[in-house]
Amino acid sequence: MKLIVLSVGHKMPDWITAGFNEYTKRMPREAQIVLQEIKPEPRTTGKTTEQIMEAEARRILAALPRNSRRIALDEHGDQPTTGQLAAQMQEWMREGGDVAFIIGGADGLHASVKQAAHQLLALSALTLPHAHVRVLLAEQLYRAYSMLHNHPYHRE
Repeated sequence: MKLIVLSVGHKMPDWITAGFNEYTKRMPREAQIVLQEIKPEPRTTGKTTEQIMEAEARRILAALPRNSRRIALDEHGDQPTTGQLAAQMQEWMREGGDVAFIIGGADGLHASVKQAAHQLLALSALTLPHAHVRVLLAEQLYRAYSMLHNHPYHRE
């Protein structure tokens, strides 16, 4: 199973890249995290927010792997505990196939991407910068995997 992070944005600050990479390198081969960056729409073209989000949505939907479980990160989504995320991960591993986590750009995700998702997931009730979401998601996926394998990283 691959855990694919489709994220609008590129040229992230070094500390974002380092944080994300730290957790991806900890993951085992059977649950590796793979980043796929989606080019953001320029915000200097005079397009409306809706037009920008539509353009990014087309890129996201075109990049989604076939037959993957699609989970859109959205502040209005389900807010599972880490234990609940671990249980979901266990189910995904049992089902097989890849899981694609979709992180929108600065304006969020267009409704078409949310509708194409199997699930909406919120990492927090707080509004988070999309670059930070990469790191938080990778850490929580690693923590969930650690819980499933009784690794001491997660403490209760």
